[in-house]
This record gives sequence, C-alpha cells and structure tokens, in this order.
Amino acid sequence: MRIERLSQDKIRIFLTFDDLSERGIQKEDMWQEVPKVHDLFTEMMDQAYTELGFDATGPLAVEVFALPAQGMVVIVTRGKYDHHSYGASGEEEMPDEIYEMEVTLEQSDSVVYAFRDFEVLIEAAHVLIGRITSAGTLYSYNDKWYLYFDPKDFEEAELAALVAVLSEFGDSSPVTQSVLAEYGKTVMADNAVEQLCEHFKRQQ
Repeated sequence: MRIERLSQDKIRIFLTFDDLSERGIQKEDMWQEVPKVHDLFTEMMDQAYTELGFDATGPLAVEVFALPAQGMVVIVTRGKYDHHSYGASGEEEMPDEIYEMEVTLEQSDSVVYAFRDFEVLIEAAHVLIGRITSAGTLYSYNDKWYLYFDPKDFEEAELAALVAVLSEFGDSSPVTQSVLAEYGKTVMADNAVEQLCEHFKRQQ
C-alpha cells in the first residue's frame, strides 16, 4: 500500500492485488458494502494520518479506479464540515469517527505509468524493447512523462510482464488517455518505446 498527498485535502492510495488478497478482499468486493472493505478503508485512513497527517474526519469523496493487471488506485478528497448540522447552542459535537463516503468506482481499460525523470523513462524503454514490446504512446503532462499502452494488445502473461517492468521504473497513474491527449502534449504517438530507444542511449 502506497500513499501520497496530492493537495491539502486530497490523497492517492495505490493498492496492489497482493494488498487486497492479504486482507481476503476480491477486486469485486470494492464495489460492495462489506465489513472487510470498511476495515481496509479504516486502515488506509489510519496510515494516511500516520504518514501524512491527513485527518479523515468529515465528509469524504472516494474514487476507486481498477487498473488492469496492477491493482487499484483510491483517491480520497476531504470535504468541509457543516458545523450547523451537529449539536446545538453553538457546540460543535462532531462524531469521533465518521466517514461520509461518496464512492465513485471506475474500471480503467488502459495501462498508464508516470515518470518524473526522463533518464528513468529511457532506461525503462530499453528494458521493454528487449523483452516485451516496442509499442506505446508517450505524453507530456504536468511536468511528467506518461507512457500509455492498450492492454488489449497484449496476452495476459505479456501484460503482467509489462506492468512489472513499468512498476519498477515508474508510478501507476489513474490519469486516462483522453485526459493526456486533451490536456497534455503527445510526444510520440506510436511505437514510443522503439523511438525512445532509437534516439536515446541508456545510462551505463
């Protein structure tokens, strides 16, 4: 489980399928109100508070993105409390622990990985072309490099190998290809891995 802060009121949590299976949770369970999922969410919020000081009391908007062959990304946005809804005579009687969750679940049909360092992206490309693929689309967006792959182009074993390499060098991202295409810059539209290897040598 990896947690990072996106803003003062927003965090992103990346769960691998191992994280889920260790807790006896199936991917489909995330779509249901079951105690195991609530326990997992409580654990995530406790870890977010410990690591980032993120206080999860109050209304929360929770977005869950299922990523192919990778796991899940959970984005939690903290809303503002309406003090007038609780207590009387000016007292702020907030519940000790309340998660007013508005949950949105989405199934992502793409493999997108972000790279902060271009040299690391080049290294990943050289590993990929030697073993897995020469394909991919490269985007530039918000000061990061994004590699996009369509999972339908890969057999299951190839997809798992692709994700394993990308995970070693980059960070899984819930940003969709449509967002990258509209708001980012398309750097290499086709065969991005091959082009990166042709134009840039890997570091020794």
